Amino acid sequence: MSLDFHFNSPVEVLDLPLLRERKVQVSVKRDDLIHPFISGNKWRKLKYILAQAREDHKNTLVTFGGAWSNHLLATACAGAKFGFKTHGFVRGEMVNNPVLAMCRLYGMELNFVDRTAYRDKKTLFDQNFLAQDAVYIEEGGFGDKALLGCAEIVQDLSQEYDHIFVASGTGTTVAGLATGVFERNLSTRVHSIPVLKGGDFLKSDVQSLGVNPDNITFHLDYHFGGYAKHTAELRAFVKEFVQDTGIMIEPTYTGKAFYALFDLVKQDYFVPGDQVVIIHTGGLTGFLGMYDKF
Repeated sequence: MSLDFHFNSPVEVLDLPLLRERKVQVSVKRDDLIHPFISGNKWRKLKYILAQAREDHKNTLVTFGGAWSNHLLATACAGAKFGFKTHGFVRGEMVNNPVLAMCRLYGMELNFVDRTAYRDKKTLFDQNFLAQDAVYIEEGGFGDKALLGCAEIVQDLSQEYDHIFVASGTGTTVAGLATGVFERNLSTRVHSIPVLKGGDFLKSDVQSLGVNPDNITFHLDYHFGGYAKHTAELRAFVKEFVQDTGIMIEPTYTGKAFYALFDLVKQDYFVPGDQVVIIHTGGLTGFLGMYDKF
């Protein structure tokens, strides 16, 4: 069974009054259209992990995430699509929600663990799967193979941009973008919007993947209180953007990245004529956990 599939990820140019006024072109790399559930950077991260698992004759994918994890769902779906069993360790008490229900529907076995045990993920794997034909996948897909897949985003772009933006949780995607820019010898500046409070730690995580964090501009003030935190201002922006463009975003990742980009446009961070591309990293199922806020 092939570990690849044909997907659609076009680049869409936004036509909005603010951008016309400031003479800045903003395009969206629609990786959210890759697949309904293995969308955005999820497929990019999993692609080479699955290829290595197939080469090593592993039959089970083991990974980790919170109760609303897009990564868990993407892994469950990819396992069903490409013939792997899947197991997910879920942080926190036993709950049920639409995301976990879909994980189960795709055949993923779920094991809920308390937050103390969850911190030592490798021990959880070793105690339960070390003797089996299983592959360990970090939370969020973090790792060097995921970086390789994310670097391919740059290869997919048909032109060179002045700036490239992405939301950051683990730092893998932005490290991949920086790698792709370096490999192609582009002058594009890579920007990270950490969605967690105190996101400065991403610099060391990026460095652990062999990428110089000095090649990335980190905008640390757009976390809106921390991971999965959001304010009325952010929610209003998300709602307005979706209604103005028809492009769905959500408050945990993409909403913060798009908000940051548009805020920088308002601050005249860019010069007239700049061409900017922002990567839509998908993850829209996370919206299901906050629908009542809208």
